[in-house]
Amino acid sequence: MSMAAIVVLYPSPGIGHLISMVELGKLILTRHPSFSITILTTTTSFNTGSTAPYLRRVSSTTPSITFHHLPLIPLDPASFPSTEAITFELLRLNTPHVRRSLLSLSTTTTIAAFIIDLFCTPALPLGSELNIPTYYFFTSGAGCLDCFLYLPTIHQNINQSFKDLNTDLHFPNLPPIPAADMPSPMLERNSTEYECFIDFFNHMPKSDGIIVNTFEALEPRAVKAISDGLCVPNGVTPPVFCIGPLIASGEDRGGGDVEECLTWLDTQPSRSVVFLCFGSLGLFTGEQLKEIAIGLERSGQRFLWVVRAPPTQTPVLVALPDPDLDSLLPDGFLDRTKERGLVVQSWAPQVAVLQHDSVGGFVTHCGWNSALEAVCAGVPMVAWPIYAEQRLNRVLLVMEMKLALWMNESESGFVMAEEVEKRVTELMDSEEGKAVRDRVKAASEGTREATSEGGSSRVALAKLVESWKQS
Repeated sequence: MSMAAIVVLYPSPGIGHLISMVELGKLILTRHPSFSITILTTTTSFNTGSTAPYLRRVSSTTPSITFHHLPLIPLDPASFPSTEAITFELLRLNTPHVRRSLLSLSTTTTIAAFIIDLFCTPALPLGSELNIPTYYFFTSGAGCLDCFLYLPTIHQNINQSFKDLNTDLHFPNLPPIPAADMPSPMLERNSTEYECFIDFFNHMPKSDGIIVNTFEALEPRAVKAISDGLCVPNGVTPPVFCIGPLIASGEDRGGGDVEECLTWLDTQPSRSVVFLCFGSLGLFTGEQLKEIAIGLERSGQRFLWVVRAPPTQTPVLVALPDPDLDSLLPDGFLDRTKERGLVVQSWAPQVAVLQHDSVGGFVTHCGWNSALEAVCAGVPMVAWPIYAEQRLNRVLLVMEMKLALWMNESESGFVMAEEVEKRVTELMDSEEGKAVRDRVKAASEGTREATSEGGSSRVALAKLVESWKQS
């Protein structure tokens, strides 16, 4: 009797990466229920966002997904220069534990595929060592993948840091991208983070394939550049499988804030509310929060705004308390805007909010999960990146896909109230905003086509699973 076949997923720590991997697991199970899914989770001694309630919920609703917790590796965040640096070191040290887990699983099951996150590249050699087909799951879009696969070529042709290059970089089939808009951890060439990223990008083509959370009709030029081998000019590009959009089906954290959000939206006119939300790590100074408030008030637009506590000297990986809205926002702001605005502390059920009929615009940090959620809901965006690869995503969303408007900031990243007022008004009440809205609506219809029977994403998933069966 043959052993059961499993697919092992290995996300990097952090709720955003974990949710994407879980959604990939659910998709595989929905279309190919003969598999079961095991997800290797990294245990940390510091906070990467509360994942325990989410894991419990998935375990109870999807028993074919099993979570295997890797042993704790104690690291002190204060000893590392950045969130990325500690994450990379943690995942490097994880590799022997991952190897033991794969060997253990292999004794009772057949591992059909091993799927890793970009940051989990140190585990890539385990696939060939243990004779397991190994794939990357790229949680951003095809445009971003185009850049990442091509960056080792740019690295060989320049010798300056991106932060010192006052020029545009040119990638296959993409608009010019300012060097300063490269992912923030890569801006300094001599940093550990830059070195790690270039190493990751060099290793991606050595995998058995790259699974991308996008769909072909959303990013046709980037998908073609990758598939045609233009992004790895001196090597072989592995097969690329665009199986998206994968978004969380909804977040049920319960509690009054969730009900308050959605109940308040029920009382607002259709497509009248602009939603402002900046991701789990999107933090603004008190000064910036006041500018946003002034801009929103002057705009006269209806709004739903998620406000987080400003950053402190404590590392970003440590949980922050709920913000004190009265002290952070301008005097009287909440009273003056209570008829047309709602401010919520720290968190809102973003998927449900974006899908609500009252929401007509989204000011976003350009995290790829958030961008896809907006596209699926047909909601146009104002692009305000804060960290990671978000500035790169902004160029792609505004210049390539034309699904967002550009939020202008100062060199330090500060955005004035006048700019907030202008962009929010433009999005909700101008011809340009309407044009973006029409394009997003068309893209939203494209998501349904891609994920329907015979659609491009369904076909790509079938090819991916077929490749496992042949292996």
